[in-house]
Amino acid sequence: MAHTSLRKRIWGWFFFDWASQPYNTLLITFIFAPYIKELLGDGSAAQSAWGFGIGAAGLVIAILAPILGALADTSGNRLRWVWGFSVLYVIGSGMLWYAAPGSFNLTLTLFFFAIGMIGMEFATIFTNSMLPDLGPKEEIGKISGNGWAFGYVGGLIALVIMLVFFAESATTGKTFVGLSPALGLDAGAREGTRFVGPLTAIWYVVFMIPFFVYVRDPKAHPAPKGAVRRAMKDLRHTLKALPKTPSLFAYLGSSMLYRDALNGMYAFGGIYAAGVLGWSVVDTGKFGIIAIISGALFAWLGGKADARFGPKPVITLCILVLTAVGVSIVLVSRESVFFMPVAEGSSLPDLVFYFLGATIGAAGGVIQSASRTMMVRQANPARMTEAFGLYALAGKATSFLAPTLIGVVTYITGSQQLGVSPLVGLFLIGLLLLVWVKPDGDPAAWSENSSPSA
Repeated sequence: MAHTSLRKRIWGWFFFDWASQPYNTLLITFIFAPYIKELLGDGSAAQSAWGFGIGAAGLVIAILAPILGALADTSGNRLRWVWGFSVLYVIGSGMLWYAAPGSFNLTLTLFFFAIGMIGMEFATIFTNSMLPDLGPKEEIGKISGNGWAFGYVGGLIALVIMLVFFAESATTGKTFVGLSPALGLDAGAREGTRFVGPLTAIWYVVFMIPFFVYVRDPKAHPAPKGAVRRAMKDLRHTLKALPKTPSLFAYLGSSMLYRDALNGMYAFGGIYAAGVLGWSVVDTGKFGIIAIISGALFAWLGGKADARFGPKPVITLCILVLTAVGVSIVLVSRESVFFMPVAEGSSLPDLVFYFLGATIGAAGGVIQSASRTMMVRQANPARMTEAFGLYALAGKATSFLAPTLIGVVTYITGSQQLGVSPLVGLFLIGLLLLVWVKPDGDPAAWSENSSPSA
């Protein structure tokens, strides 16, 4: 009976990844972001605005994530926090429906987009911190990989639904397969594409039901008196003690850089392909589907490798693969592939880039899954939510770095191809810092540097 109960909790936990993945897939990358570009007309203006919206949300997340994590560890009941931030997710994504062509308000649209993104990221902190409660250490990698793969499948299905039934072309008013937008939505008012906001919200509400039904928080307890003051004291103590836990310190630095480089690949992959290879939205959509399928399959396989070998060698291999992809991207254009000239109209550059996209999806899915497993091993078990708050901070603290470096190098060289080369450097520095990361963290230091109020 206990086994069945644990199995339900694990599946319930998986459903958070399934429910929340469309925010990344549909809004940040493949549907809503290109729609904003269409509304603004100017690609550089759209990219700047999009970067500002994501950057502003990232700043809020970076400042508050460790504080909220510490507060949750002190006051208990992580499920209550997930409920609260789920409300932000649903409101923020649902309100994107009002980004209509005739009455488009960029500031208001970016505000609601940021609200939804903040809700997603903060809810993720608390659900990630539940991972060590779902099984023994040797099973955590497999559970994390399976959850990440399950989330990718959810994002893929949501993307296919949007492309087939709702997202219409600005010129033809038809969807990916030539249909009029479903539910009688008005293609002229771009209601099919705008439905991506409500669909993302509805998807989340429906598929979070298993999470809230089956997931229980073993650490739930009544909030003690002075919980906020105590949480801030604990957080200050943790930050001061970080140099005394060198493995955790090195891992936060390493993951900060390699995750930033990976996010740069995700954010600029479509723009790069459109500019260098002349891809259309349809081509980019196929690119996205291939990358997501690859990501789901390899996240599952990577979870098995994580369980067998541990997260550190898995992360190391993924960084090496992504570094090779970063170098390869620079060497692919319409005129040549890896310094070999190609004939005009050749499909070889497209095929190579599809392969690189599949590789990014594969290594990206594995490294993100293994990274949260590694965080479980590095963190003090008594301060797990706080640790994932710091992990979120590390993921956002330099979120400006990859886009800024790409922009500067592109401007200086005048080349989109050379412009993405800084990603290689970020991956390599992240790999170097990984040398100081111990596979099982610094358990001896956890007791020495335990919170003074614990």
